[in-house]
Amino acid sequence: MLTPLEIHNKEFKRGFRGYNEEEVDEFLDRVIKDYETLYRDNMDLKETIDRLNSKLEHYQHMENTLHSTLVIAQETAEEVKLNAKKETELIIKEAEIRAQKLVDEAISKVRKLTGESEELQKQSQIFRTRLRTLLQAQMEMLNSAEEDEN
Repeated sequence: MLTPLEIHNKEFKRGFRGYNEEEVDEFLDRVIKDYETLYRDNMDLKETIDRLNSKLEHYQHMENTLHSTLVIAQETAEEVKLNAKKETELIIKEAEIRAQKLVDEAISKVRKLTGESEELQKQSQIFRTRLRTLLQAQMEMLNSAEEDEN
């Protein structure tokens, strides 16, 4: 691509019956001026394109980062839900085990107390039987002593 300076510095050879030098120079001055404007506009547009491409890359990078972050957040949320579900199941299982243990302990205590109650009833029956036997023996002795006195 030609630069405005190259157009300005271009020298043409003179020939026999050539163009009017003054008209050519005026025309070249207008071409140079227009070309400089176009050249500057083109450079400005290239800078704008570069700047916009840079911003576009930045926004694409941000979009990728946001997308990755969103995916990670979704995976984390699913993992948290799964862990919460597992923890809930574990807590329920532990509660069921503790409840069963309490029930088993209560049943064991009831059996123990029932056994102790039955043992106490047997001992009470034995005590009453012995007391009855003792009282009967004492009555017989009193009756026998009364008969001896009479």
